[in-house]
Amino acid sequence: MNKKYLIGGVILIAIVGIFLLYQQGKGESSGQVSNQTTSQELKPVNSITHGHGLAVDVTDQNSVYIATHHGLLVLKNDKDLFQVGSAQDDYMGFSPHPTDPKVFFSSGHPSSGGNIGFQKSEDGGFNWKKVSDGINGPVDFHAMAVSPVNPKLIYGWFQGGLQRTLDEGKTWQIASQTSFPVVNLTADLKDENIVYAASSRGLMVSKNKGETWENLIEGFVSSVAIDPNDSQKLLAFSEKYGMARSSDGGLNWEAINERFNEDTPLFISFSKQNPEIVYILTEKNSIFKSISSGTTWSKIR
Repeated sequence: MNKKYLIGGVILIAIVGIFLLYQQGKGESSGQVSNQTTSQELKPVNSITHGHGLAVDVTDQNSVYIATHHGLLVLKNDKDLFQVGSAQDDYMGFSPHPTDPKVFFSSGHPSSGGNIGFQKSEDGGFNWKKVSDGINGPVDFHAMAVSPVNPKLIYGWFQGGLQRTLDEGKTWQIASQTSFPVVNLTADLKDENIVYAASSRGLMVSKNKGETWENLIEGFVSSVAIDPNDSQKLLAFSEKYGMARSSDGGLNWEAINERFNEDTPLFISFSKQNPEIVYILTEKNSIFKSISSGTTWSKIR
């Protein structure tokens, strides 16, 4: 082979290699893909640290996901706790897709510092891809909710503003500047215009996708959830009633006699397969379970 062509070929290969490495580095530095792991084995862990979210798997009532200060966990069969993926990021905001068990959305802080923005996992939380920064971001949504009626409609609360997206997080708009700090969000099961917000000033409801709000319970409310069998049935924990349930969309409430060991429930999640099963994650990272749609409770962890 002609020596000139051989040298030219080597140079061409080197140039192509440099270009591919540059493109790879460019993709990594853009932050669009994060926390990639090739293994999808669950790693056993002993405890929950700083829980920030709770969700029963939409197709498996024996799997309960817990978003924490140090990554995503899953509780299996009410006893075995595992780390999902290798990321140790702080998922301050966490919401599952209402029908696809492999799809999750999150926000918060990466373990390296700063804000995550809004991101999505399509493999059950093992790997995450950044979708967008949100408005005035990268955002750090401390409360999020996905509409069960229209999963492309997602809410996130950041720096006093309720943001919403109609395209699964690609673009965002400010729905309202709230006068109350939002602790927890949940969207109605039948009407995509309705969204509830647990807040330090009460349980609020919006009937126009978060633009204006009405008060349903006064005083501090830490958590709220909707029964999958009936969108008029709510569970909420407040300083006024403690744990309570409503059968008319939050207009009237009946207190439930449960003290949760003087702990505060922060997140409530119903099983969609069997709505009689409900889980609670508390401020002290304890987990309680009900098999009576929230009437009675037992501590499982």
